[in-house]
Amino acid sequence: MSPRTVGLDPRLHEWLLREGIAEHPALRALREETDRLPEAEMRSSTEQMALLAFLLRLMGARRVLEVGCFTGYGALAMALALPEDGEVVTVDVNRAWAELGRRHWRAAGVEGRIRFVEGEALAVLDRMLAEGGAGTFDLVYVDADKKRYPDYWTRAVALVRPGGLVAADNVFWEGRVADPGDRSRQVAGIRRLVRAARTDPRVEALVVPVGDGLLLARRLPDR
Repeated sequence: MSPRTVGLDPRLHEWLLREGIAEHPALRALREETDRLPEAEMRSSTEQMALLAFLLRLMGARRVLEVGCFTGYGALAMALALPEDGEVVTVDVNRAWAELGRRHWRAAGVEGRIRFVEGEALAVLDRMLAEGGAGTFDLVYVDADKKRYPDYWTRAVALVRPGGLVAADNVFWEGRVADPGDRSRQVAGIRRLVRAARTDPRVEALVVPVGDGLLLARRLPDR
């Protein structure tokens, strides 16, 4: 037994990736290519995406929205968890990074399940809602500008179906959320998100200590 989560030092993390996760070869290749970029720290962790893929399979999910594509590692992990007619809609302002990932999406045989939308995330989400997209996604995964997390939250909860999940990455922000002296805009945005999820009567939420902290919120049935 253990009263708290065990920390992952490099040796244990390497063991986890080698023995604890069945990472698809195309995912591994995209991860390794992404990790050679100067912006590599923007990639979602392997263990976090494995968890989300596992949850998608449990849910029988068919439609996913990702806010923040980067090189498409997360989009690929989630697309692999969907049926052939499933869809991951992934949104980002930078098409070049997504094009890096597209080669690996194609190699995995799931390029047709991933639809990239270029644009500023809030504008895209608002357009989806205006076009009748409320309640049409099984999971909304948010991994974009932390300052805007509270704004993404209001859209994500509206876009996800009852029984579906909203997930948000980096809610630990490398531990800075626990520092009362840290008043940066990123940390403030994350704290507001977590507080909103904890107090929103439409969801039940928890923070899971995986990756850099993962918020999971299940949309409750409409009353």
